[in-house]
Amino acid sequence: MGKRLRTQRRGRGGHVYRTPSHRFRAMISYPQVRTASGRVMELVHDPGHTAPLAEVRFETGHVAYMLAFDGMYIGQTITISAEAEAKNGNVLPLGNIPEGRQVFNIEILPGDGGKLVRAAGTAAIVVSQGKKTTVQMPSGALMSFPPRCKATLGIVAGGGRKDMPYAKAGKKHHSLRSRAKIWPYTGGVSMNPVNHPHGGGSHPHVGGPSTKSRNAWPGQKVGRMSPQKRDKEGGRI
Repeated sequence: MGKRLRTQRRGRGGHVYRTPSHRFRAMISYPQVRTASGRVMELVHDPGHTAPLAEVRFETGHVAYMLAFDGMYIGQTITISAEAEAKNGNVLPLGNIPEGRQVFNIEILPGDGGKLVRAAGTAAIVVSQGKKTTVQMPSGALMSFPPRCKATLGIVAGGGRKDMPYAKAGKKHHSLRSRAKIWPYTGGVSMNPVNHPHGGGSHPHVGGPSTKSRNAWPGQKVGRMSPQKRDKEGGRI
């Protein structure tokens, strides 16, 4: 009898595969205001995020955490407004940002608080303006957003994190543990047949097709899901 696969254990849940909530400093989201101005009080490290966070205290007394941009300093003024100056750190609707400027923490829908381009050292580029704003993502793909979606000008801070070695295996384990990633990671082809369908053999190889049917039982669903068949008009068969 085989053992439970890693994907099955993760799907069942448990403390091993959950993100430790105490390692997240705060949720990163834009305040639900049209116009606000605040002051950067502190730059803090958050194990749950790759980028440093900025503690911003607004004029209303509200305190929020935002992603720090490259070049941010304590005491700097941050403005959230459609009429704000187009300088690094300010939050503006995409429709009000000049073409060619770098942005991050982009909203997919107006008011969702920011979902895209949040990793350390990343930035997107505003390509064109129209009924929708076209943005070139860090991957090179072009995406269109409603002009009212907010974004922060600049580049996310912490871009050199990949250049610094972990030095010890334990540090990498705890760092990835904060984001619910298991390390070290053992591939299925390196396991025994009792542990994984790809295991066994005289050398590491899958030993058969790596695509599985969507109707396969959970113990077989490893590798890649079989693509759905479609007719000439693009409908599912």
